[in-house]
Amino acid sequence: MRERQEDRDSRKAGSGVAGPERSGSGAAGLERSGSGVAGPERSGGRREQASPGLRGLLLPYLRQHRKGFGMFLLFSAIFLVLFFLYGLPLGAVGYGAALCGFLGFLALLWDYGGFVRKCRQLELLKREVGISLDKLPQTDQFLELRYQELLELLYREKQEAVDESRRRYKDLTEYYTIWAHQIKTPISAMQLMLQREDTDASRELTEELKRISQYVEMVLVVLRLDADTTDYVIREYDLDGNIRQAVRKHATQFIYRKIQLKYEPLNVSVLTDEKWLLFVIEQVLSNALKYTKSGSVEIFMEEPKTLCIRDTGIGIAPEDLPRIFEKGYTGYNGRSDKKASGIGLYLCRRICGKLGHRIRACSAVGEGTTIRISLERRALEVE
Repeated sequence: MRERQEDRDSRKAGSGVAGPERSGSGAAGLERSGSGVAGPERSGGRREQASPGLRGLLLPYLRQHRKGFGMFLLFSAIFLVLFFLYGLPLGAVGYGAALCGFLGFLALLWDYGGFVRKCRQLELLKREVGISLDKLPQTDQFLELRYQELLELLYREKQEAVDESRRRYKDLTEYYTIWAHQIKTPISAMQLMLQREDTDASRELTEELKRISQYVEMVLVVLRLDADTTDYVIREYDLDGNIRQAVRKHATQFIYRKIQLKYEPLNVSVLTDEKWLLFVIEQVLSNALKYTKSGSVEIFMEEPKTLCIRDTGIGIAPEDLPRIFEKGYTGYNGRSDKKASGIGLYLCRRICGKLGHRIRACSAVGEGTTIRISLERRALEVE
């Protein structure tokens, strides 16, 4: 046992392998976007159960030792039959059984105390099992030692699998980050070349390039959302500034599609991150323009501090409405459009959740859609 404890201590001091982090962290471990190992939500949805009390442990303990109780009764019955057959006083059997039973009861009380302590130690260990197995109860029983060795073997294999999955995810993230930054160079070059011409074809190509740039930005958003550190800068911002940036980005689409923009300055300041909220507004405006063939897009405020973006587009089917913020869900409109990815609104929901905002939608087929972004949040320390 000493060698076993020394082996645990040396592994704890030298290994330094941390367990997978919980889903609440910014890195999101490997919960990210459906990764198979750890996560999101890292302990795999393991249910927390209340620790059983002394009474709750008594029945399992008695059930565990039922064979010993049965053997004691069997031996007592054998002695009783032998004493009866040989004509010996049966009281001696009773006295012996009573004395053995009393001593056995004391031994059971002592053993039950150890059983309770071990069970409580295991309950505490359940909260740290993803970090270390060094607090496993000490034991000198052969089978329990073998079980602990099996647990340690499985734990090491799990840690190796988690580390390998993290390494692969990190490599993939670095590759896509480099790709997203490099692809911006030819996109910018093509935009500059198209600015020299003023034809319908050049304008259409410019719009397509803007769409490609938007998709590249979505890739970067996905990578940043799951990064270990995300550059949130939470402070008071003028909401009109964000809206004007988003409108300017889509100005040519408003003109080309001949869609009216209804917007008056809102004169509202919000506690948020300017860059991330801008992405949400741009994505909502992009969807409004995509599914509005004619009519208007209106931007206004509702109480309490809710930004509304309403369009007069084709609307969303009632059966699709509850799922439009799910990852990869395109619905009837997306299947008929053939170009929808089902990622935009999903990213909006995730970003709003991280910023403390709430996004929801209401729609009617043939009448249009209204996206509401609740910008109220708990007071934070302002930079």
